[in-house]
Amino acid sequence: MNSTTIDRTMQATHSSRYTIHDRPGFRIKALLGKWETLLALLFVVAFLANGILLPTFLDPYNLADGTFNFSEKALIALPMALLIICREIDISVSGILALSSVAIGVAHTSGLPPEVLLPVALAAGTACGLLNGVLVTRFALPSIVVTIGTVSLFRGLASVVLGDKAFTGYPQLMADWGQGYFFGFIPREFVVLLVFAALFAVVLHCTRWGRRIYAIGNNPVAARFAGIEVNRYRLVLFMLTGAMAGLAAYLLTGRIGSTRPNIAMGWELEVITMVILGGVSIAGGAGTIGGVMLAVLTLGTVTYGLSLANIPGIYMTIVIGLLLLVTIALPRLLRGRKVAK
Repeated sequence: MNSTTIDRTMQATHSSRYTIHDRPGFRIKALLGKWETLLALLFVVAFLANGILLPTFLDPYNLADGTFNFSEKALIALPMALLIICREIDISVSGILALSSVAIGVAHTSGLPPEVLLPVALAAGTACGLLNGVLVTRFALPSIVVTIGTVSLFRGLASVVLGDKAFTGYPQLMADWGQGYFFGFIPREFVVLLVFAALFAVVLHCTRWGRRIYAIGNNPVAARFAGIEVNRYRLVLFMLTGAMAGLAAYLLTGRIGSTRPNIAMGWELEVITMVILGGVSIAGGAGTIGGVMLAVLTLGTVTYGLSLANIPGIYMTIVIGLLLLVTIALPRLLRGRKVAK
């Protein structure tokens, strides 16, 4: 056997069907292609533009107070992100918030101590989320249809209880959390948001629960065959979304000091915009908490700048609607261009 035959034999022996490549190194192009990087750049541009055009924007106390405009919405956006990753959605969050605020008002006027009002809000929100989850998981109804119906149900119940009046005179404990500051400078609501953002990030990105949420969003049928109890996860996420809406109701009610029928009207659009703008796929299976928080900060910067410039609220609604359309349509357009090439 000559040397050429031996070399060929050795190559055949050591050849493998699969080739494992080394992990690719750091590349600027790949980093810039990430949605979170683009969001970070957009946030920096919005922040600098507001700082240049609005002299009072960069005041540290103004920046701190500006977090009040989005903290409660962002608290609801965190569980909404997990729900959308699971291929579900909850349009009823503003109705849950309104009904939870009414529950707080009823408990307060009934003479319950101030310490009980937060558990009342969480229980009311969780109960609403449980109803949504049961209708979706037990009766196999589309979540978008169910929650469009329940948002009217929850807000209608809140309006019936309130009538033409409003609940006011809430205890100082609620005002301390809704309006208060840590160290006289950092809003308590914003600190609560950061704590929950860290918790949700750990759950989604570092635990088995998070991996299973992604698996359900990518392929619910395969997840079931893998032994994942898909409906149980979905039910828990609906209940978690309701509970976080209840927490937001407690903070918002304490901040404004009253419960009215139109409280948090239209918030569901802003919450969903935060989630989709943050890179969470509306088709499920993709998204990060970091991206959602970047979207929260970006939207908060834009809307706060518009309010400082005395731009009417209707224009803010137009901006949010356009952002929602762009963030849903842009990934599809980019995928279409790649396929065409």
